[in-house]
Amino acid sequence: MTTDIIQVRFRSSQKAYSFDPDGIRFTPGESAIVETARGMECGLCVTGNRPATEEELSRPLKKILRKASEKDLSQNEENIKKEQEAFTLCQEKIAHHKLDMKLISAEYAFDRSKLLFCFTSDNRVDFRELVKDLAATFRTRIELRQVGVRDEAKLLGGFGICGRPFCCHSFLSEFQPVSIKMAKEQNLSLNPTKISGTCGRLMCCLKYEQEAYEELNRITPRVGSSVRCEQGVGTVVEASPITGKLRVKLDHDFEAQPIQVHRDEVQILRSGRKKSGNNPQKEEKNTPES
Repeated sequence: MTTDIIQVRFRSSQKAYSFDPDGIRFTPGESAIVETARGMECGLCVTGNRPATEEELSRPLKKILRKASEKDLSQNEENIKKEQEAFTLCQEKIAHHKLDMKLISAEYAFDRSKLLFCFTSDNRVDFRELVKDLAATFRTRIELRQVGVRDEAKLLGGFGICGRPFCCHSFLSEFQPVSIKMAKEQNLSLNPTKISGTCGRLMCCLKYEQEAYEELNRITPRVGSSVRCEQGVGTVVEASPITGKLRVKLDHDFEAQPIQVHRDEVQILRSGRKKSGNNPQKEEKNTPES
């Protein structure tokens, strides 16, 4: 059994969420008004109507309320302008209350029934008086949410050391666990400044090629392995998992320079020891809000 769905993306997230179009036909690029856990929202359709099986749907789908009209789009633009004003005013209120927090973003629900402020802080913050002050000023429901440094990078965006926009801001729908073990297996420098993103955490891109490196490391003899090749028996003194090239020191002519062979040309007689290291330290996993 299949169900007709469309997928909608909101401006605060790169993740697309599934909704029941309720008989309305949509094409990619159209805007829709939907009801979410955060209230009424205006989102962008990234797919048109398409069938989905029950296995693909993890929960009952919420229905699309309507296609966004010109009036809806105009209100959405007005909300963005008001958010900028709210952000500036909230910063002034934070300074007035002398709170140790860094404001990241301000976002209205589409119908302005709620105003969400995201912030970062090294400590827990008692913002009850700030909420009362903001509620009296904006006359709507106020929500303050403390987020982590990775969420801050995702919300604000920027450019990584590769020169491209942050992955988390441009296309990643959710964060993946990343560990220092991945950097070790990819033979990268363990200098924190070289393997950390602007957020200060391990770079998300360490995850992209990890499966390939795991497979290449599995089939490539480790340094210290005893191997047999056409020239004789020797010890691997250097190995490149990507190219498959090995430098082997022959046992019968130890004074000679190591020869270069491919991993497909050798037979492993004794595997070298795996490099010892610290236990993997997993980064926290964050999921964008619906």
